[in-house]
Amino acid sequence: MRARQSLFRLHELAFRTQYAELKERANAAGALLPGSPGGLFKRDGTGYEYWYRVYYPVPKKQAEELVGSVANEAAYQAMLERIDFAVWMQRQVVNLRKLHFQVSDKGVASVLVELYNRQLFAAGMVLVGTLAYVSWLNEYGVITAAARTQDIDIARAQRLNIAAPLSFLDSLRATHLPFTPIPGMPNRQPPTSLKLPGREGLRVDVLAPGRVVGETIAVPELKWHAQAIPHYDYLLEDTRDAAVLAGGHCIPVVLPSAERMIWHKLYASTRRIHSPAKAQKDLMQAATLAAIVVELDGSTLRDSFAAAPSGLQAAAHTRMPELQSLLAAHPQVQHALAQLR
Repeated sequence: MRARQSLFRLHELAFRTQYAELKERANAAGALLPGSPGGLFKRDGTGYEYWYRVYYPVPKKQAEELVGSVANEAAYQAMLERIDFAVWMQRQVVNLRKLHFQVSDKGVASVLVELYNRQLFAAGMVLVGTLAYVSWLNEYGVITAAARTQDIDIARAQRLNIAAPLSFLDSLRATHLPFTPIPGMPNRQPPTSLKLPGREGLRVDVLAPGRVVGETIAVPELKWHAQAIPHYDYLLEDTRDAAVLAGGHCIPVVLPSAERMIWHKLYASTRRIHSPAKAQKDLMQAATLAAIVVELDGSTLRDSFAAAPSGLQAAAHTRMPELQSLLAAHPQVQHALAQLR
Protein backbone atom coordinates (compact mmCIF):
# COMPACT_ATOMS: atom_id res chain seq x y z
CA MET A 1 0.00 0.00 0.00
CA ARG A 2 1.50 3.35 -1.04
CA ALA A 3 2.12 5.83 1.77
CA ARG A 4 0.12 9.02 1.74
CA GLN A 5 1.93 12.14 0.60
CA SER A 6 2.63 15.06 2.90
CA LEU A 7 0.00 17.79 2.74
CA PHE A 8 2.62 20.51 2.34
CA ARG A 9 6.29 21.28 1.81
CA LEU A 10 8.35 24.30 2.77
CA HIS A 11 9.58 26.96 0.39
CA GLU A 12 13.33 27.48 0.45
CA LEU A 13 14.51 29.89 3.15
CA ALA A 14 15.56 32.51 0.58
CA PHE A 15 12.02 32.59 -0.85
CA ARG A 16 10.42 32.84 2.60
CA THR A 17 12.78 35.71 3.38
CA GLN A 18 11.80 37.43 0.13
CA TYR A 19 8.13 37.24 1.11
CA ALA A 20 8.85 38.53 4.63
CA GLU A 21 10.74 41.55 3.25
CA LEU A 22 7.92 42.35 0.84
CA LYS A 23 5.33 42.19 3.63
CA GLU A 24 7.46 44.36 5.92
CA ARG A 25 7.89 47.05 3.29
CA ALA A 26 4.19 46.95 2.37
CA ASN A 27 3.29 47.51 6.02
CA ALA A 28 5.58 50.54 6.18
CA ALA A 29 4.47 52.06 2.87
CA GLY A 30 1.22 53.67 4.00
CA ALA A 31 -1.59 53.92 1.46
CA LEU A 32 -1.06 51.70 -1.59
CA LEU A 33 -1.49 52.91 -5.15
CA PRO A 34 -4.53 51.21 -6.71
CA GLY A 35 -4.23 49.56 -10.10
CA SER A 36 -1.05 49.50 -12.14
CA PRO A 37 1.90 51.63 -10.95
CA GLY A 38 1.34 54.05 -13.83
CA GLY A 39 3.50 57.07 -14.67
CA LEU A 40 3.60 60.84 -14.30
CA PHE A 41 2.40 63.09 -17.12
CA LYS A 42 2.18 66.86 -17.40
CA ARG A 43 -1.09 68.56 -18.41
CA ASP A 44 -1.48 72.26 -19.26
CA GLY A 45 -4.94 72.57 -20.83
CA THR A 46 -6.14 75.23 -18.35
CA GLY A 47 -3.18 77.53 -18.82
CA TYR A 48 -1.50 76.07 -15.75
CA GLU A 49 0.74 73.03 -15.67
CA TYR A 50 -0.11 70.06 -13.43
CA TRP A 51 1.30 66.61 -12.84
CA TYR A 52 -1.06 63.65 -13.12
CA ARG A 53 -0.54 59.99 -12.37
CA VAL A 54 -1.94 58.04 -15.34
CA TYR A 55 -2.64 54.38 -14.55
CA TYR A 56 -4.97 51.44 -15.20
CA PRO A 57 -7.30 50.70 -12.26
CA VAL A 58 -8.48 47.64 -14.19
CA PRO A 59 -7.18 46.19 -17.47
CA LYS A 60 -8.03 48.27 -20.56
CA LYS A 61 -9.43 51.17 -18.50
CA GLN A 62 -7.24 54.21 -18.03
CA ALA A 63 -7.63 56.71 -15.20
CA GLU A 64 -5.87 59.85 -14.00
CA GLU A 65 -5.07 61.14 -10.51
CA LEU A 66 -4.05 64.75 -9.88
CA VAL A 67 -0.68 64.95 -8.17
CA GLY A 68 -0.17 68.73 -7.99
CA SER A 69 1.06 71.76 -9.85
CA VAL A 70 4.39 71.64 -11.62
CA ALA A 71 5.67 74.07 -8.98
CA ASN A 72 4.93 71.57 -6.20
CA GLU A 73 8.19 69.64 -6.28
CA ALA A 74 7.46 67.84 -2.99
CA ALA A 75 4.22 66.34 -4.31
CA TYR A 76 5.95 65.27 -7.52
CA GLN A 77 8.81 63.55 -5.68
CA ALA A 78 6.46 61.87 -3.21
CA MET A 79 4.37 60.37 -6.01
CA LEU A 80 7.47 59.35 -7.93
CA GLU A 81 8.67 57.43 -4.89
CA ARG A 82 5.27 55.76 -4.48
CA ILE A 83 5.28 54.71 -8.14
CA ASP A 84 8.83 53.33 -7.81
CA PHE A 85 7.74 51.32 -4.77
CA ALA A 86 4.66 50.01 -6.64
CA VAL A 87 6.90 48.88 -9.52
CA TRP A 88 9.22 47.10 -7.07
CA MET A 89 6.25 45.48 -5.31
CA GLN A 90 4.79 44.29 -8.62
CA ARG A 91 8.11 42.65 -9.56
CA GLN A 92 8.32 40.89 -6.21
CA VAL A 93 4.78 39.53 -6.46
CA VAL A 94 5.41 38.28 -10.01
CA ASN A 95 8.55 36.50 -8.80
CA LEU A 96 6.73 34.95 -5.84
CA ARG A 97 3.97 33.72 -8.13
CA LYS A 98 6.60 31.93 -10.23
CA LEU A 99 7.93 30.36 -7.03
CA HIS A 100 4.44 28.94 -6.30
CA PHE A 101 3.34 31.37 -3.62
CA GLN A 102 -0.43 31.89 -3.58
CA VAL A 103 -1.32 34.99 -5.64
CA SER A 104 -4.93 36.03 -6.28
CA ASP A 105 -6.12 38.00 -9.30
CA LYS A 106 -6.30 41.73 -9.96
CA GLY A 107 -9.97 41.99 -9.01
CA VAL A 108 -9.17 40.75 -5.52
CA ALA A 109 -6.29 43.22 -5.35
CA SER A 110 -8.55 46.11 -6.35
CA VAL A 111 -11.05 45.38 -3.57
CA LEU A 112 -8.51 44.75 -0.82
CA VAL A 113 -6.46 47.84 -1.68
CA GLU A 114 -9.56 50.03 -1.34
CA LEU A 115 -10.48 48.46 2.01
CA TYR A 116 -6.89 48.74 3.26
CA ASN A 117 -6.52 52.36 2.16
CA ARG A 118 -9.72 53.19 4.06
CA GLN A 119 -8.06 51.63 7.14
CA LEU A 120 -10.88 49.13 7.62
CA PHE A 121 -8.55 46.28 8.61
CA ALA A 122 -6.99 48.51 11.26
CA ALA A 123 -10.53 49.32 12.41
CA GLY A 124 -11.41 45.68 13.09
CA MET A 125 -12.30 44.12 9.73
CA VAL A 126 -11.03 40.55 9.25
CA LEU A 127 -10.45 38.60 6.03
CA VAL A 128 -11.94 35.10 6.32
CA GLY A 129 -12.74 32.15 4.05
CA THR A 130 -10.50 30.59 1.42
CA LEU A 131 -8.53 33.81 0.90
CA ALA A 132 -7.58 33.72 4.57
CA TYR A 133 -6.51 30.10 4.17
CA VAL A 134 -4.24 30.72 1.17
CA SER A 135 -2.78 33.75 2.91
CA TRP A 136 -1.79 31.52 5.82
CA LEU A 137 0.02 29.26 3.34
CA ASN A 138 2.14 32.24 2.29
CA GLU A 139 2.64 33.34 5.91
CA TYR A 140 4.04 29.94 6.84
CA GLY A 141 6.00 29.71 3.60
CA VAL A 142 4.52 26.42 2.45
CA ILE A 143 3.55 24.94 -0.89
CA THR A 144 0.39 22.89 -1.29
CA ALA A 145 -2.50 22.49 -3.70
CA ALA A 146 -4.92 25.33 -2.93
CA ALA A 147 -8.42 25.83 -4.24
CA ARG A 148 -8.99 29.02 -6.20
CA THR A 149 -11.88 31.21 -5.21
CA GLN A 150 -13.91 34.02 -6.73
CA ASP A 151 -15.14 35.09 -3.31
CA ILE A 152 -13.83 37.68 -0.88
CA ASP A 153 -15.26 37.04 2.58
CA ILE A 154 -14.79 39.79 5.16
CA ALA A 155 -16.18 39.90 8.67
CA ARG A 156 -16.38 42.00 11.78
CA ALA A 157 -17.09 40.83 15.31
CA GLN A 158 -18.26 44.23 16.55
CA ARG A 159 -18.69 47.79 15.34
CA LEU A 160 -15.66 48.91 13.31
CA ASN A 161 -13.60 51.61 14.97
CA ILE A 162 -13.94 54.35 12.34
CA ALA A 163 -14.51 58.03 13.02
CA ALA A 164 -17.51 58.41 10.72
CA PRO A 165 -19.66 56.02 8.68
CA LEU A 166 -18.54 55.28 5.14
CA SER A 167 -20.35 53.56 2.32
CA PHE A 168 -19.22 50.01 1.68
CA LEU A 169 -20.91 50.12 -1.73
CA ASP A 170 -19.07 53.32 -2.70
CA SER A 171 -15.81 51.81 -1.46
CA LEU A 172 -16.13 48.86 -3.83
CA ARG A 173 -17.29 50.99 -6.74
CA ALA A 174 -14.14 53.09 -6.26
CA THR A 175 -12.30 50.12 -7.77
CA HIS A 176 -13.79 51.06 -11.19
CA LEU A 177 -15.26 47.54 -11.29
CA PRO A 178 -19.04 47.20 -11.95
CA PHE A 179 -20.09 45.73 -8.61
CA THR A 180 -23.83 45.38 -8.04
CA PRO A 181 -25.65 44.36 -4.84
CA ILE A 182 -27.12 40.87 -4.73
CA PRO A 183 -30.74 41.06 -3.53
CA GLY A 184 -31.24 39.62 -0.07
CA MET A 185 -33.23 36.42 0.33
CA PRO A 186 -35.79 35.65 1.51
CA ASN A 187 -38.42 38.34 1.92
CA ARG A 188 -36.33 41.00 0.22
CA GLN A 189 -33.88 41.40 3.06
CA PRO A 190 -31.13 44.02 2.59
CA PRO A 191 -28.19 42.79 0.50
CA THR A 192 -25.08 41.49 2.24
CA SER A 193 -23.06 40.76 -0.92
CA LEU A 194 -21.89 42.41 -4.12
CA LYS A 195 -20.89 40.70 -7.34
CA LEU A 196 -19.31 41.39 -10.70
CA PRO A 197 -21.25 40.39 -13.85
CA GLY A 198 -21.05 36.83 -15.13
CA ARG A 199 -21.50 33.41 -13.62
CA GLU A 200 -17.92 33.33 -12.33
CA GLY A 201 -17.71 37.00 -11.42
CA LEU A 202 -15.94 38.04 -8.25
CA ARG A 203 -18.24 38.16 -5.20
CA VAL A 204 -17.72 40.06 -1.94
CA ASP A 205 -19.60 38.88 1.17
CA VAL A 206 -19.84 40.70 4.50
CA LEU A 207 -20.23 38.34 7.46
CA ALA A 208 -20.76 38.65 11.20
CA PRO A 209 -21.35 36.40 14.22
CA GLY A 210 -24.94 35.24 14.69
CA ARG A 211 -26.87 32.22 15.89
CA VAL A 212 -29.05 31.78 12.81
CA VAL A 213 -27.11 31.26 9.59
CA GLY A 214 -28.10 33.74 6.89
CA GLU A 215 -29.79 36.16 9.27
CA THR A 216 -29.28 39.78 8.23
CA ILE A 217 -27.34 42.00 10.64
CA ALA A 218 -27.04 45.78 10.22
CA VAL A 219 -23.55 47.22 9.84
CA PRO A 220 -24.34 50.94 10.23
CA GLU A 221 -20.74 52.13 10.09
CA LEU A 222 -20.54 50.78 6.52
CA LYS A 223 -24.13 51.66 5.57
CA TRP A 224 -24.48 47.97 4.77
CA HIS A 225 -25.59 44.63 6.20
CA ALA A 226 -23.84 41.38 7.05
CA GLN A 227 -24.89 37.74 6.90
CA ALA A 228 -24.82 35.90 10.22
CA ILE A 229 -22.54 32.88 10.61
CA PRO A 230 -22.68 30.73 13.76
CA HIS A 231 -19.53 30.64 15.93
CA TYR A 232 -17.88 33.54 14.16
CA ASP A 233 -17.47 35.23 17.55
CA TYR A 234 -15.02 32.43 18.41
CA LEU A 235 -13.26 32.66 15.04
CA LEU A 236 -12.80 36.44 15.18
CA GLU A 237 -11.76 36.64 18.81
CA ASP A 238 -8.12 35.80 18.05
CA THR A 239 -6.62 37.48 14.97
CA ARG A 240 -3.20 38.05 13.40
CA ASP A 241 -1.67 40.67 11.11
CA ALA A 242 -0.79 39.16 7.75
CA ALA A 243 -0.89 39.97 4.02
CA VAL A 244 -2.53 38.95 0.76
CA LEU A 245 -0.67 38.68 -2.53
CA ALA A 246 -2.98 39.67 -5.37
CA GLY A 247 -2.45 41.13 -8.82
CA GLY A 248 0.75 43.15 -8.43
CA HIS A 249 0.12 44.02 -4.78
CA CYS A 250 1.00 42.84 -1.31
CA ILE A 251 -1.87 44.11 0.85
CA PRO A 252 -1.68 44.09 4.67
CA VAL A 253 -4.78 42.44 6.17
CA VAL A 254 -5.97 40.82 9.39
CA LEU A 255 -6.70 37.07 9.54
CA PRO A 256 -8.26 34.75 12.11
CA SER A 257 -5.66 32.64 13.89
CA ALA A 258 -4.79 29.51 11.90
CA GLU A 259 -5.60 27.29 14.89
CA ARG A 260 -9.13 28.62 15.25
CA MET A 261 -9.67 28.36 11.50
CA ILE A 262 -9.10 24.60 11.78
CA TRP A 263 -12.10 24.07 14.03
CA HIS A 264 -14.39 26.44 12.18
CA LYS A 265 -13.46 24.83 8.85
CA LEU A 266 -14.37 21.44 10.27
CA TYR A 267 -17.66 22.83 11.50
CA ALA A 268 -18.37 24.39 8.08
CA SER A 269 -17.68 21.05 6.40
CA THR A 270 -20.50 19.47 8.42
CA ARG A 271 -22.98 22.18 7.43
CA ARG A 272 -22.56 21.93 3.65
CA ILE A 273 -25.08 19.13 3.20
CA HIS A 274 -25.93 20.13 -0.37
CA SER A 275 -22.36 21.08 -1.39
CA PRO A 276 -20.16 17.99 -0.95
CA ALA A 277 -17.31 19.51 -2.99
CA LYS A 278 -17.17 22.56 -0.72
CA ALA A 279 -17.44 20.34 2.36
CA GLN A 280 -14.43 18.34 1.16
CA LYS A 281 -12.54 21.58 0.47
CA ASP A 282 -13.16 22.77 4.04
CA LEU A 283 -12.05 19.40 5.43
CA MET A 284 -8.85 19.44 3.39
CA GLN A 285 -8.06 23.01 4.43
CA ALA A 286 -8.56 22.08 8.08
CA ALA A 287 -6.25 19.08 7.73
CA THR A 288 -3.55 21.13 5.99
CA LEU A 289 -3.67 23.91 8.58
CA ALA A 290 -3.50 21.34 11.38
CA ALA A 291 -0.40 19.77 9.82
CA ILE A 292 1.24 23.17 9.39
CA VAL A 293 0.61 24.60 12.86
CA VAL A 294 1.59 21.40 14.68
CA GLU A 295 4.73 20.64 12.67
CA LEU A 296 5.98 24.19 12.10
CA ASP A 297 4.65 26.03 15.17
CA GLY A 298 4.83 23.16 17.63
CA SER A 299 1.20 23.73 18.56
CA THR A 300 -0.65 21.03 20.47
CA LEU A 301 -4.05 22.44 19.33
CA ARG A 302 -5.23 21.89 22.89
CA ASP A 303 -5.87 25.53 23.83
CA SER A 304 -7.76 26.50 20.66
CA PHE A 305 -9.89 23.36 20.90
CA ALA A 306 -10.65 23.93 24.59
CA ALA A 307 -11.77 27.50 23.81
CA ALA A 308 -14.08 26.35 21.01
CA PRO A 309 -17.85 26.26 21.60
CA SER A 310 -19.39 22.85 22.11
CA GLY A 311 -20.90 22.97 18.61
CA LEU A 312 -17.45 23.26 17.03
CA GLN A 313 -16.03 20.55 19.27
CA ALA A 314 -18.87 18.20 18.33
CA ALA A 315 -18.31 18.87 14.62
CA ALA A 316 -14.59 18.17 15.04
CA HIS A 317 -15.26 14.80 16.66
CA THR A 318 -17.69 13.97 13.84
CA ARG A 319 -15.00 14.67 11.25
CA MET A 320 -12.11 13.16 13.21
CA PRO A 321 -11.90 9.80 11.35
CA GLU A 322 -11.73 11.56 7.96
CA LEU A 323 -9.31 14.13 9.32
CA GLN A 324 -7.00 11.43 10.69
CA SER A 325 -7.10 9.66 7.33
CA LEU A 326 -6.04 12.80 5.46
CA LEU A 327 -3.15 13.19 7.92
CA ALA A 328 -1.73 9.69 7.33
CA ALA A 329 1.66 11.20 6.40
CA HIS A 330 1.69 13.34 9.55
CA PRO A 331 1.79 11.02 12.60
CA GLN A 332 2.74 13.87 14.96
CA VAL A 333 -0.46 15.69 14.03
CA GLN A 334 -2.53 12.51 14.33
CA HIS A 335 -1.19 12.06 17.83
CA ALA A 336 -1.99 15.69 18.77
CA LEU A 337 -5.57 15.25 17.55
CA ALA A 338 -5.99 11.98 19.38
CA GLN A 339 -5.22 13.74 22.67
CA LEU A 340 -8.20 16.11 22.31
CA ARG A 341 -11.31 15.36 24.29
